[in-house]
Amino acid sequence: MKRSINIFEFPLNLGLTKKVHETEPGVRKLPDWLRKFDFHSRIDPKNVFRLDAPVYSMDFDKESNVRNANQIIEYAKKQADYILHNYEKGAFNIILGGDCSILIGNAIALKKLGNFGLFYLDGHTDFIPPELSETGGTAGMDLSIITGTGHEKLTDINGLKPYLSEENIFCCGNAETGDKEYIAQIINSDIHYFDLYRLRENGFRKTADDFLRMVDDKSLDGFFIHFDVDILKDEIMPAVDSRMEDGIDYDDLREMLEPLFENPLCFGIEITILDPDYDENGTYTRPFVDQLILIIKKKEE
Repeated sequence: MKRSINIFEFPLNLGLTKKVHETEPGVRKLPDWLRKFDFHSRIDPKNVFRLDAPVYSMDFDKESNVRNANQIIEYAKKQADYILHNYEKGAFNIILGGDCSILIGNAIALKKLGNFGLFYLDGHTDFIPPELSETGGTAGMDLSIITGTGHEKLTDINGLKPYLSEENIFCCGNAETGDKEYIAQIINSDIHYFDLYRLRENGFRKTADDFLRMVDDKSLDGFFIHFDVDILKDEIMPAVDSRMEDGIDYDDLREMLEPLFENPLCFGIEITILDPDYDENGTYTRPFVDQLILIIKKKEE
């Protein structure tokens, strides 16, 4: 049965620390940028919902050791309520960021809907406590926050900690493997961890199938996909906040996403970190949109 598609736009950039040459991180432009390349019209969603984000700032919250903590918390609450008010049971949801901190609001919404799994596709683990962060940006700690690591003002919004359970998460694609202290955080967790090298070794399709088997074995209510485009090889997607040379290609992405998209328990996918300011002519965005459309349309066949 063909599922209807809804698009949610959450153009939040408060989870990133701006670079010296930037006025603010350009990821807030992502939904409008994808629309410019006909993503929305080719998807032809039933609805498009948008929640505008607060004005960018660099506030450092001493209580949580995180930048813009209070603004991010308030946005996450509104975001979760917005999803719960507008989502349709059975619909496939495409959620456009923004930076990775939009996962917090999405995870709160999922917690209120049931017990969900997460397939986390990212060139970094984003699983560190604030004291290991060089920037204080939540976009580099979102996976740890939603599973309960960090200050409770972020991890226990509305008393819902943890929003998602570590054992229900596959974290795939990390290419930042040189820092032992960074990697130790996720290795010592209950998350199913596949760095880029183990992901290749296990197989892209098999990793997705292993995740789906876990979802089934645990009788989860559903699952969600996080897709930070910095998991892609730098040669095909350099328009990101934190570039990594190695990564996956579009064939690898398709192998993982197709079985996930086809599963009726898939709540949807969030897409983050593509920064239009680093792709002014759309050189990398055009093929990105084409490839993503192909994968989504395959779901509908």
